[in-house]
Amino acid sequence: MTETLYPDFGVLLVDDEPDWLGSLTLTLETAGGINNITTCSDSRQVLSILEEKRIGLVMLDLTMPHLSGEEVLAQIAERYPDTAVIILSGLNQLETAVRCMRLGAFDYCVKTDEEERIVGSVLRAIRMVEMRSEFQEVSSRLISRELSHPEAFSAIVTGDRSMLDVFAYIEAVAKSPQPLLITGESGVGKELIAQAVHRLSGCRGKLVTVNVAGLDDTVFADTLFGHVRGAYTGADQARRGMVEEASDGTLFLDEIGDLSIPSQVKLLRLLQEREYYPLGCDLPKRLKARIIVATHQNLSAKEGEGKFRRDLYYRLRTHRVQIPALRERRGDIPLLLDHFLAEAAEALGKKKPTPPKGLAQFLSTYSFPGNVRELKAMVFDAVSVHRDRMLSMDSFVKAVESAQAEAGPSSAAPPKENPFSGFDELPTFSDAAAFLVQEALARANGNQTLAARLLGISQPALSKRLKMMHS
Repeated sequence: MTETLYPDFGVLLVDDEPDWLGSLTLTLETAGGINNITTCSDSRQVLSILEEKRIGLVMLDLTMPHLSGEEVLAQIAERYPDTAVIILSGLNQLETAVRCMRLGAFDYCVKTDEEERIVGSVLRAIRMVEMRSEFQEVSSRLISRELSHPEAFSAIVTGDRSMLDVFAYIEAVAKSPQPLLITGESGVGKELIAQAVHRLSGCRGKLVTVNVAGLDDTVFADTLFGHVRGAYTGADQARRGMVEEASDGTLFLDEIGDLSIPSQVKLLRLLQEREYYPLGCDLPKRLKARIIVATHQNLSAKEGEGKFRRDLYYRLRTHRVQIPALRERRGDIPLLLDHFLAEAAEALGKKKPTPPKGLAQFLSTYSFPGNVRELKAMVFDAVSVHRDRMLSMDSFVKAVESAQAEAGPSSAAPPKENPFSGFDELPTFSDAAAFLVQEALARANGNQTLAARLLGISQPALSKRLKMMHS
């Protein structure tokens, strides 16, 4: 059974020869994976069909009774400018082809052209219409900044504007059959984004996740494509690959930046040909899943170093979304802290503890190289040892100090601009110290222990400084 690549994309075939209409319909269904096809043998009915049905592409015969292909093309260009038109002719006439292109035709094909040429033109036209529609959808959503299905993102806790923009983009491209590349540091929630895309895609099948990090070429091929019985020593039974498991659904390949070059070639062929061979099998199977990939690596840099194929990189980044790091959306820290406290309390069978004042402020001073995943681990660890009503800050302080010690000097923040560079008259050391103490206490909501840690001094030293300030 032929896979339907574009089940919702309407194609209208217009020709006064019924045999040609039947032949072209069969070609597009079998070779192009298109089955939402309407045929018309009377050119006078084209506009009424376009009014009644959602048609994205018209394949128009040039020479017909009543209205010629050129006349109908001009009418379509005027009334339905978003509909692509491919002109079909029995003759290869350069002047006619140029004239039709000027009228707005996407392409000009000769009926005697090879099947691959005609089908290729149709698929390019469909992709052009899709990209234009997706661009308009993305622009509209980013301008309005409104989500049509916010429930799809319920697993992602955020109030950050950049994250909401990511959500709007995902809503716009979720139904596209083209690959989606999700980039971002480890722990930002790339798999949660993939789950949201799958929910919005309308795919009937399931979401299948495969972490490809560390898979050599043979294991990668066996994991994705499966094998037949006897394919290799020990293959006593046939095995379905993950591509087949994800039929009519979504295949999510995580850590795609770790793929070896031979495995990259296999993935590229899967995307280009939309077919694959199980190990030991001579008959190809069709790809029937949407592909989503994710990586924390810089694929552009890897491509420049020759470690990632350029053709695969550009194939994967048809749609791309970058998830911001937690340090770039510090306003989410209080929301995430509250969410994980409730989640940890429920998981551990405890009452949700009250966080100390200043905890969110203290956490916002940390860079969180492990992002949301690291914050979640901190909270679960703190709740697991929690005994009193008020949550202790000691567990968080120790976790931050331990992480900074392990990271070493390289984790230090880049030098900031001198805050006194614009002063005509510099403050004294005493005045500057007093300003710092006041700011630290304000950020710590009066908590002297936290203020001391923000200043990098001991609490006795801070108490001594406060006495000096008030004496």
